[in-house]
Amino acid sequence: MTTPTRTLTRSRDNRVIAGVCAGIARKMGWKPRTVRVLFVVSCVLPGPQFLIYLALWLLIPQDKY
Repeated sequence: MTTPTRTLTRSRDNRVIAGVCAGIARKMGWKPRTVRVLFVVSCVLPGPQFLIYLALWLLIPQDKY
């Protein structure tokens, strides 16, 4: 397991769509699959989940390497 990083960045190597879930997982020290499953489950609930994901895609910088 990798150690959590200090800054939140989108993953280049472990992305499915934009790397947002993988970046959040790395920051929290979780597995990317866990964050992805939590996101999909949260989409069943009413709310702006997709808009938040799009905003994070735009606001979180991508990994430099």
